[in-house]
Amino acid sequence: MNVIELSWWQLGLAATLVLALAACTQLARLGLGKSLLVAAARTAIQLTLVGLVLETLFSVGSLPWVALMGVAMLLLAGREVMARQQHRLRGGWSFTIGTAAMFVSAFSVTVLTLTTIIGPTPWYTPQYAIPLLGMLLGNTMTGVALALDRLTEGVWRQRQLVENRLMLGQTWVEACGDIRRDAMRSGLMPIINAMAAAGIVSLPGMMTGQILSGTAPALAVKYQILIMFTIAAGTGFGTFVAVSVASRRLFDRRERLRLDRLTGSAGD
Repeated sequence: MNVIELSWWQLGLAATLVLALAACTQLARLGLGKSLLVAAARTAIQLTLVGLVLETLFSVGSLPWVALMGVAMLLLAGREVMARQQHRLRGGWSFTIGTAAMFVSAFSVTVLTLTTIIGPTPWYTPQYAIPLLGMLLGNTMTGVALALDRLTEGVWRQRQLVENRLMLGQTWVEACGDIRRDAMRSGLMPIINAMAAAGIVSLPGMMTGQILSGTAPALAVKYQILIMFTIAAGTGFGTFVAVSVASRRLFDRRERLRLDRLTGSAGD
């Protein structure tokens, strides 16, 4: 089956729906009209630029360029993780922890999937490596960001409880144990919900794209199952690493709570 080509004027028709939604938000005084239009413009510009980059990358197909693209995606994801936290660790620790957690989880799962499960030749073939890494990074980024935000917010709000537990002789792990567990649950919940609803409530994006491009539904289903499982693994391991390292950073060697290592707000 041939893929139906889309022209720019057809995309323009789709953009009118976003414009209509922005107008409705303005009439309802939600204050989201400008943000919605900026996000839509960023989507169009960023995806167009990525398309041009990927076309060039696919034609070259060398490991250094694929690795450079992956590192750039990782650093941008790390920045997004830091920006989504209301109380973030000072001194670049939020960026470092988020980026390191995604590197350990998303990159390792991607390499394992490419070399062991899918097995393209070469294993870093951009057609497989970049989309797979992008999906893992995007979902892992969401999980890590939610977990870190819930962790720092929980410690900030329950600081008296944590300090009381420390004074009663509990270790730092015990004093913030429930906060850590809540943060980890928060990071894992989106992918758990996505897996539970896949195929019943919604058709996942990759599967839908493959079917629209002419791939047999049975094959598209296999790839989607693989993607969902790898995303779950990447998000889970990334969340565990991020919460473990960040929570340790909130206490010093004498196991004292160090709220001075947190910013008061995202704008600090």
